[in-house]
Amino acid sequence: MKPRDLIELISLAALWGASFLFMRVGAGQFGAVALAALRVGGAAAVLIPLVVYRRELPSLRQHWKPILMLGITNSAIPFLAFAYAMLTISGGLSSIFNAASPLFAAALAWLWLNDRLNLSRTVGLLIGFIGVIGLVVSKSGIGSGAGGGSTLLAVLACIIAAAAYGFSANFTKRHLAGVPTMAVAAGSQLSATLVLTVPGIIFWPEVTPGPVAWAGVAALAVFCTGLAYVIFFRLIANVGPANAITVTFLIPAFAVGWGAMFLGEQVTLEMLIGCAVILFGTALAVGVLKPALLAR
Repeated sequence: MKPRDLIELISLAALWGASFLFMRVGAGQFGAVALAALRVGGAAAVLIPLVVYRRELPSLRQHWKPILMLGITNSAIPFLAFAYAMLTISGGLSSIFNAASPLFAAALAWLWLNDRLNLSRTVGLLIGFIGVIGLVVSKSGIGSGAGGGSTLLAVLACIIAAAAYGFSANFTKRHLAGVPTMAVAAGSQLSATLVLTVPGIIFWPEVTPGPVAWAGVAALAVFCTGLAYVIFFRLIANVGPANAITVTFLIPAFAVGWGAMFLGEQVTLEMLIGCAVILFGTALAVGVLKPALLAR
């Protein structure tokens, strides 16, 4: 990578890591549904003008059906699931489960797209899912979290979100290959907005959220979603998807750091161990860490 690409990669990891901080700040006052609706609505407001400027609206209209599906699976479901999880567990823990998304993508590619797995990738999948299961088991014995909700349900919501991201990666590869990336990003956020607007109105909080919560939602929508997508697709164009996906390994560090710095979230030994196991397995499964490189 060039220095500029590396700076953008780290900036993207910082933004996506901060998204867990802002979800944690906003979820308690907005609720999961309204928070997710505002997030995708704000991101769509940022991205649609860029699509118009780049003259990619015809591509969006032509492929609106798969883009609608992608908006549901890659934005509406995971954003809603993570917002629900933020009511109970820390952003740092949620980001560790989010790091398992490439594991689900690799497993679904093998099952759905007949993507062949060599020995090292298979071992990586096993190691990564062992880390996920171990972290789930370690949290399943806790009855309730900070918000009074079930910790196990919050953890399962994170797993659903990671699986949705994994499905979306394969769905994009199969149905949206060659479609302009900004049209896909903007269209998916617009689609998610259409899906979540009515539920967001129905579940709008009875008590008006405070200015800090509103500021958090604005940052989540504009910077952690809208701007982050622009940077992500720039990285894909400049360094390729294999290098761009390495941002996955940096997100937990930023999410844990932001949570500890601004919200006083605790970092436990089991979280660190689980994160290390998941990231090691993911690195093997997606081919970032190869046996020859590991031997060296």
